[in-house]
Amino acid sequence: MTDQGSQTNATAPQRFRLPLSWLGVAPFFIFALMFLILPTFRLIVGAFENPEGHFTLENIQALAQPSIVSAYVISLKVSIASALLGAFAGFALATAIVRGGLPEWVRASTLTFSGVSSNFAGVPLAFAFLATLGRLGLVTVLLNNWVGFNIYAVGFNLLSFWGLTITYLYFQIPLMVLIITPALDGLKREWGEAAATLGASNWQYWRMVLIPVLWPSFLGTVILLFANAFGAIATAYALTGSSLNIVPILLYAQIRGDVLHNPNLGYALAMGMIFITGASNLAYLWFRTRSERWLK
Repeated sequence: MTDQGSQTNATAPQRFRLPLSWLGVAPFFIFALMFLILPTFRLIVGAFENPEGHFTLENIQALAQPSIVSAYVISLKVSIASALLGAFAGFALATAIVRGGLPEWVRASTLTFSGVSSNFAGVPLAFAFLATLGRLGLVTVLLNNWVGFNIYAVGFNLLSFWGLTITYLYFQIPLMVLIITPALDGLKREWGEAAATLGASNWQYWRMVLIPVLWPSFLGTVILLFANAFGAIATAYALTGSSLNIVPILLYAQIRGDVLHNPNLGYALAMGMIFITGASNLAYLWFRTRSERWLK
């Protein structure tokens, strides 16, 4: 009886039990499925459908329209300009607080401000720049009254390519500081001591050691900043409205229900944006993996 009972228990099907450790990450997977994976799948399917739900390539072909191509070009220019300017300015700021010998409170306050300002965007950021650099903004009025210099008389316009780029720098520079600071912290002091022992100058140390080590992290962060700017819409729309034809604003016009209402074309526009930002993030992950090999 005992052997038979043991044999019965051995042959009984085992119940699958999900480890309790998975409960902690379950909300993340549910959130990603509902708000990332399923919407992305719906966008891709909708890009190949007409309003009646039938398969078509008209939406993809419509991406070649001059207005849409121009929107992509302007978006790419703004993203590249803000990413490069933000990366170099942020790198200089991060280098100063990590390797510049500044007091610790300067580093702490800079990183705290960077954490706040890197998430400050949308309507509040647009209003802040209008109140500062608009035609009647504080800085504009002060320059005109105290120095006699009118920035709008020399061609500056906040509601333009450079105006939007400067506005994006408000969150691009702090984001660069937050991402590149750990890479600068990972540089080993022994490398500098070894270079000095071998007679290398400070410029040679930077050119032959630090720059090659930091280059993957720097380039990967530039790509991440590019993707961050390319997908931004709230700040651009609140600042420029429809005066600057960038892809997020054009996409918003296609799906919000006005005279340009064409949700399937909007799906195609969104699919193009997903492809660009997705490729950018994959490139960032690849560069980050290369940089981690040196910084471990």
